[in-house]
Amino acid sequence: MSANIRPSGVFDTSYAQDIALNRTRFDRLLANGLFVLLLLIPLLTLEGPFGLNILPQLWIGTIMRIAIFVIAVQGLNILVGYTGQISLGHAAFMAVGAYSSAIMARHLGMSFWLALPLSALFTGAVGLIFGLPSLRVKGFYLVMATLAAQFIIPWLLRYPLEPLTNGSRPLDVPAPTLFGLSFASTGAMYYIIIPLSVFLCLAARNITRTRVGRAFVSIRDNDLAAELLGINVFAYKLQAFFLSALYAGIAGCLMAFDTNNITLDSFLLDSSITMLAMLVIGGAGYPLGPLFGVAFVNLLTQNIIPALVVPVRDFVPRVLPFINTVNLYAALSPLLFGLALMVFLIVAPRGLAHRWEIFKIAWKIRPFSH
Repeated sequence: MSANIRPSGVFDTSYAQDIALNRTRFDRLLANGLFVLLLLIPLLTLEGPFGLNILPQLWIGTIMRIAIFVIAVQGLNILVGYTGQISLGHAAFMAVGAYSSAIMARHLGMSFWLALPLSALFTGAVGLIFGLPSLRVKGFYLVMATLAAQFIIPWLLRYPLEPLTNGSRPLDVPAPTLFGLSFASTGAMYYIIIPLSVFLCLAARNITRTRVGRAFVSIRDNDLAAELLGINVFAYKLQAFFLSALYAGIAGCLMAFDTNNITLDSFLLDSSITMLAMLVIGGAGYPLGPLFGVAFVNLLTQNIIPALVVPVRDFVPRVLPFINTVNLYAALSPLLFGLALMVFLIVAPRGLAHRWEIFKIAWKIRPFSH
């Protein structure tokens, strides 16, 4: 929305400027400056090459985790936000990317740089298989079809493929190398994950500007009208499933090589639900929705909820004395997270990205924002 609005007195003077992602000089400088600042963060920590203690080292791991899940949720945004096909099997596709890349590296001797694209394409092909039911079913029934992937894929990885995946036991993953240099440290992996995350977010943003992206949006709005206009609905749905699974495969591969070991416990149903909640909170159908959603949920689960658990645990028994306090501590975290999701569905159903777009429009058309 706000990309189509420029401040008063700013006009497009060429076609290239009209189709640019950042249409003003200030927007370009701001975007490039934020990217450079993001790359400088590891240099400001104690474990950086200069030994500076300006920022805590914990920030590096947090930013990397956010970047990995932004890639995964961006893929879910292509499927849910742009195409309107709800999926509850996204964590399973991440597992396919993680385990396929680990198997390629461990058993086939492939480097990370080759295992990453191959595992992503293989995950995309798996996504095509589970996207086939979209020809006949949609809505709640498609949710059930994608939920089948969340049970079938982990079962295959746990039992029939146990000689390759170690089943329920952790599977070690070798660190990436390039020209003899190891990327085993957290700071080194940072410079793989962050640029790749930024590139994939820009690619997803550009999808809506293409013929394929416009077909996705038309299917989301009204698939019958889209079919009457000559759009091959089934083919574009399969493309959406392929792209969504491809993004999930890349995220799973990065997670595997970042942590150097993977377990199936990281790819269960609750992970799929959490990623869907991230998209809802951030704003489905907005390019910045995954970033806002992932960042907010990480802030909520890592900082806000732990700070609220102890006061709420002490307060609830006084108001509701019949509640058993033994399991109250463990139940408060998911309860508070569920309440936060309910608040967003009621107060801001279009997510944080929609509020951000309104703020940017109001800023650009000031002083006539009312």
